[in-house]
Amino acid sequence: MHTIREAPITQLPRLAAIDMRFTIDAVVTVAPDGSGGFALSERPVRPSVKDYDALPGNHPDDWMRDLDVRGWGLFFALDGDQRIGGALIAAGTAALSLTGGLDVACLWDLRVAPAHRGQGVGAALLRAAAAWARDRGCVRMSIETQDNNAAACRFYRRQGCTLERVDPAAYPALPGETALYWALDITGLSEPPEQPLS
Repeated sequence: MHTIREAPITQLPRLAAIDMRFTIDAVVTVAPDGSGGFALSERPVRPSVKDYDALPGNHPDDWMRDLDVRGWGLFFALDGDQRIGGALIAAGTAALSLTGGLDVACLWDLRVAPAHRGQGVGAALLRAAAAWARDRGCVRMSIETQDNNAAACRFYRRQGCTLERVDPAAYPALPGETALYWALDITGLSEPPEQPLS
């Protein structure tokens, strides 16, 4: 059983203690579906491991140093005293709103430790982040992931997210990766029980 708690943004570096590495075993292929949306399929690939935190500028310590995260929302999923997941969300920050304006929140980071994936932890974190954003006047959430994170793509589709944009040139340093930009209407999402984390 896990608990979702909001934490002060000063605890952001603790996100890095949650192992977010994942195995790339499939790549998502995106094609127009004929009705203005996208059809997604998966192509198996030789397995490899990806660690977002190891990429330049993508570690929680980098965000504390390089971004103005004051006013962002931070949530942890706890199993007892152990942090097993986390979410970081920004609202009212137009530069980070990947698919809209000030009424669109940006889900900056969502991670669940490998041993706890597939148990509803990610969904609970997403709902907590959505509730936080709604309280700040947001109606939608924007989310970015990559075509080689098939598990994340499946997760966001299950949560009701819509793929709105694809950019094969988004990562000049990673020319083999395509950015996928998702949007979620958060006006009707229910929130899990939460307790503040001091």
